[in-house]
Amino acid sequence: MADASFDIVSKVDRQEVDNALNQAGKEIAQRYDFKNVGASIAWSGDKILMEANSEDRVKAILDVFQEKLVKRGVSLKALDTGEPQLSGKEFKLSSELKEGLSQENAKKLGKIIRDEGPKNAKVQVTGDELRVSSKSRDDLQTVIALLKGKDLDFAVQFVNYR
Repeated sequence: MADASFDIVSKVDRQEVDNALNQAGKEIAQRYDFKNVGASIAWSGDKILMEANSEDRVKAILDVFQEKLVKRGVSLKALDTGEPQLSGKEFKLSSELKEGLSQENAKKLGKIIRDEGPKNAKVQVTGDELRVSSKSRDDLQTVIALLKGKDLDFAVQFVNYR
């Protein structure tokens, strides 16, 4: 029997992020506490740019955006947000999306699987993904449960389960 396998990736659905951004923009435009403060949220290249006239309002915009992301099933671990910067009279805050498993994160996952996972599970790094294979599908289910139980500082998804 051929080995069963799945891939561990760290990707973000850009359409869901775009939908969350549009929803946040609509809410900011309608909310009373954001009236006449120059509050806005929009794409700026690959980054998401939030602007308002005070640091607290910029952080409130970020909270609204994060709430929309959670409702759409996008992990907040995939969002890399800096500190609010004063630019003239406006405060600006930029966030970017982290995608792809870095080599060190892939090694960290591989070590967890080898140390705590089933002995038959084999791990192979391919680019920015990690392939886990085993003769037993139960072993793969155990690996998925193990990784879901860990508190990782990056978002992971399990794809191509076969």
